[in-house]
Amino acid sequence: MRVLLVEDDADLSRQLKAALGDAGYAVDHAPDGEEAHYLGENEPYDVIVLDLGLPKIDGVSVLERWRREGKTTPVLILTARGAWSDKVAGFDAGADDYLTKPFHTEELLARLRALLRRSAGIASATLSCGGLRLDPRAARASVNGEPLRLTSLEYRLLHYMMMDQGRVISRTELVEHLYDQDFDRDSNTIEVFIGRVRKKVGPDRIETVRGLGYRLTPLAGESEPA
Repeated sequence: MRVLLVEDDADLSRQLKAALGDAGYAVDHAPDGEEAHYLGENEPYDVIVLDLGLPKIDGVSVLERWRREGKTTPVLILTARGAWSDKVAGFDAGADDYLTKPFHTEELLARLRALLRRSAGIASATLSCGGLRLDPRAARASVNGEPLRLTSLEYRLLHYMMMDQGRVISRTELVEHLYDQDFDRDSNTIEVFIGRVRKKVGPDRIETVRGLGYRLTPLAGESEPA
């Protein structure tokens, strides 16, 4: 999943980028409201972490612009301690959740997981597709109870497909959501990662829809594990 981190504090930004990367996210960073608006308008993010006290354009104004432009990406706002008025302004501008500074990184990650589940219409904290299971909290996956050894990009690909299983996902969409802005993107590498993941989860779970992309589905007759 791809996240936009909007934060002007350099130290906090470095810490959060590292934590989000370790949790399996592709991370883009914007240090001010002007760049945040541009990236949010032009790049397809799965979730956005937005500080309100930003240079150039404040966070509430950025969020209001995104919502006026029809951007529905879930947004978690960061607020200063005790600034309840900022929380209200953020919600009124279209925020989906908030977190008060200072905060624990684990709480931020948990709130992002919850936002992603809600946006995908998923209630359970663990994703499943027949005998295939993925736990975003631990960044682990298994097939019929057997753990899978996945690289970071293989995990990102599987996570993204499991969040939207049953739908055909194009190579372009996978590229846009797997890699951050600075990565040398090549859609041909998606075929390589699809091939690797197929070998690990079973070749028939990921279908190639010629000319359109890939679709993740349970195996025929496969039931959900208890």
